[in-house]
Amino acid sequence: MDRVRRGELPWTNFDRLHRLSLDQVLLDLDIEGFDMAAREELTIAWERLPPWLDSVPGLKRLSRRFTVATLSNGNRSQQTALIRYGGLPFQRLLSAEDVRHYKPDPEVYLGAASALGLEANQVMMVAAHKSDLRAAQAVGMRTAFVERPLEKGLGGGADLLPDPLADLQATDFMDLADRLGC
Repeated sequence: MDRVRRGELPWTNFDRLHRLSLDQVLLDLDIEGFDMAAREELTIAWERLPPWLDSVPGLKRLSRRFTVATLSNGNRSQQTALIRYGGLPFQRLLSAEDVRHYKPDPEVYLGAASALGLEANQVMMVAAHKSDLRAAQAVGMRTAFVERPLEKGLGGGADLLPDPLADLQATDFMDLADRLGC
């Protein structure tokens, strides 16, 4: 994504960036035996990630009161497949692909607000990445941090509570729904 941001690559969607990365890793590690079909299968494996256990019930509760939308660096086809696979109840699908910029570029957040027919200050960005929330705040969005301590595996590295700069903090989507009166 940084290569696209710096202009070293033209706009390239997330699946193609993943494929470029996979090809480079296999080359760097001198790994053989992955034909084109296997490489494509690995590239689209993102489409079959199971949701966190609280995601579906928490998002359903939130959607009773709010428009619940994605805002992902993932391309539209990837997000559509992921939503379908996980049964995620998003009402709108917004992607960096729509504005041909990647988060944390301001165009992504402003484009999302515009696509929703809202001003940035009428939108709450909910994320498990504090850097994503800081970028959303920089364009005027409200923010909610939802902790995902196992996001990067047992080895750690995930952003953790507290996040005193966020408007709201939650342990998961059910907790967020509680805090927002849903």
